[in-house]
Amino acid sequence: MSIQTGQQAPAFSLFDTDKNKISLADQKGSNVVVLFFPLAFTGVCTAELCNVRDNIAIYNNTNAKVFGISVDSLFTLEKFKTEQNLNFPLLSDFNKEAAKAFGVLYETFPVFDMQGVSKRAAYVIDKEGVVRYAEVCPTPGDLPNFAAIQQILAGLI
Repeated sequence: MSIQTGQQAPAFSLFDTDKNKISLADQKGSNVVVLFFPLAFTGVCTAELCNVRDNIAIYNNTNAKVFGISVDSLFTLEKFKTEQNLNFPLLSDFNKEAAKAFGVLYETFPVFDMQGVSKRAAYVIDKEGVVRYAEVCPTPGDLPNFAAIQQILAGLI
């Protein structure tokens, strides 16, 4: 079962594309947006992350740190981040620990029968580590509700 609004966000520590270990616990005092996405270099994932890139000022203005997380290797994510000029960290959940903790790991991804791919999901976590918004998209082709995410963030300033 996926993490719900009002619950404490599960702890995670993952490597970013600069090979730094990023821990959710180290983000206390900031609002955090966690975006799980299935796979780098795919159309919907690219559209999702480029939407955030193009609207990063909205997140910055609400004291929010944005992290994109996928099961891709940090090397794949580094190339993806560079090619798309993404202006926020991408974290590699190669061992699938964060996706499992949040309850957003497909047993079998609906495309190509791949196993161990994360669902598309969005979470807003407040300064104390409590989930204030939780959305698991019904299909990999659906995008998170960015307006709802931004509305929640605006209320957390």
